[in-house]
Amino acid sequence: MTQFLRSLAAIGAGLLVGLIGAFVQADRFVINVPWGLLVVPWGMVLVIVVLAFVIRGGAWFVMSRWGAMSAFLGWILATVVMAGESPSGDLALSGGGRQWVYLLGGVVIGAAAMTFPVLSDRNDVFEDAQAI
Repeated sequence: MTQFLRSLAAIGAGLLVGLIGAFVQADRFVINVPWGLLVVPWGMVLVIVVLAFVIRGGAWFVMSRWGAMSAFLGWILATVVMAGESPSGDLALSGGGRQWVYLLGGVVIGAAAMTFPVLSDRNDVFEDAQAI
């Protein structure tokens, strides 16, 4: 039962990252350089890094890959909802290039972070290395 409740908490953390990330991913620095404008999408990078940490944190919190999958599912659900049009016609995630990189990068990094095994302590690392 506690594993189920912990998985629900991981889903909630993923939902929170997805909701906040939908707005933060659009933040960027625009710097004038001699050849034009240099745009640094710091919000997108920040949210993807936080997403990877939340997914791994969910795995360690539940002590199973289910925790990582739960956090990833929460992020996906929140991101899909925020990409849809609201009743007032607003979009949190539009169809621009930065948003595509955010969505695809989040899915790739999230899926990769989700598949790593959960090691209970440092001795597991050494046992795995000795088994090879």
